[in-house]
Amino acid sequence: MDDTRIGEHIEQLVAEEHHLLEAHSDGEGLSPEEHNRLERIRVELDRYWDLLRQRRAKERAGLDPDDASLRGEATVERYKQ
Repeated sequence: MDDTRIGEHIEQLVAEEHHLLEAHSDGEGLSPEEHNRLERIRVELDRYWDLLRQRRAKERAGLDPDDASLRGEATVERYKQ
């Protein structure tokens, strides 16, 4: 997956996240299913942002960005911000 496709996937996830949040901007809370989907979206966003950062770092270092890999949830969710 190249940077363009990764970026497009991130944009799709962000759009879905905004759609979920805007659908409940009237004060009505998310259903349990929607809340679960929102959490899954946020984890997937973290994973794809991490992949994009890996690719860019490899490219800056003169390495092949295609050697970057999508890391698991357990890895990216433990990063310190």
